Amino acid sequence: MRVFIAGATGAIGSRLVPLLVADGHDVIGTSRSADRLSAIDAAGARGVVMDGLDAASVRTAVVEARPDVIVHELTALAGLTPDLKHFDTAFAATNELRTRGTDHLLAAAAEAGAGRFIAQSYTGWPNERSGSAVKSEADGIDRHPTDASRKTIAAIRYVEEATTAAGGLVLRYGQLYGPGQAIGRGGEMVEMVEAGRIPLVGGGTGVTSFCHIDDAASATAAAVTRGAAGVYNIVDDDPAPVSEWLPSLAEAVGAKAPMRVPAWVARPLIGQHGVSLMTKVRGSSNAKARRELGWSPAWPSWREGFRTGLG
Repeated sequence: MRVFIAGATGAIGSRLVPLLVADGHDVIGTSRSADRLSAIDAAGARGVVMDGLDAASVRTAVVEARPDVIVHELTALAGLTPDLKHFDTAFAATNELRTRGTDHLLAAAAEAGAGRFIAQSYTGWPNERSGSAVKSEADGIDRHPTDASRKTIAAIRYVEEATTAAGGLVLRYGQLYGPGQAIGRGGEMVEMVEAGRIPLVGGGTGVTSFCHIDDAASATAAAVTRGAAGVYNIVDDDPAPVSEWLPSLAEAVGAKAPMRVPAWVARPLIGQHGVSLMTKVRGSSNAKARRELGWSPAWPSWREGFRTGLG
């Protein structure tokens, strides 16, 4: 098939391109920068310049490509240093791509006659922060988010509802880790752990679901040809509380165990949202993706992934 990847030079897109080429698909990938098209071309695809927030640019790129499948991987997360106290501010550009950018792609997809549309979303902290520690896709998105994350939650809800209303698939990736990621060798979060700058807040009872970056790409490749319209959690098999995974990450990178601080001490520094990430968030189940996409993670647990898969 002819597959159009919006955001082909991003964390997932750059790994997805060679997978789809190897599967025999005709791949067109986009970047905002002409300087980055050579990387797409070198992977065996055809690179085109596109601005996801410019309707005319999106329409031209998609209509000229005439794809069978569109994969929406547009974000502005490269090099992002989230400010947990002002979370929505840090994610403002990505939120625009999840709202206006999604609208532009869906309109162009309809005009070009694309039969399949796949969009990136996120799971973990957007889950409802009450009830079971591990959520399925049926549990939905938190209706009572922290003040700092309201706009980001709204943008995530928008891309999911717009995509599924159009008959598309939504892939909710878990917390990504691996080469080139914040949780990866040389990544910002790993460097902070090495420097002892990420404490264990409260009891560390917040539950995280991880996904190795290569597993995120392989799940997306599977969704190009498999799975009915709907939402899918793309995570590993091992949701775990912060109290388990943060000390394990420190050990894996040769750092000291994180110090422990009460939530009330951390709140002025990382805000309500930061404390929630450490103490209240819920993990996610991958049962639906395993069943309906025929996908399974090559890195079934972050425990091994942290030891050997950080890059």
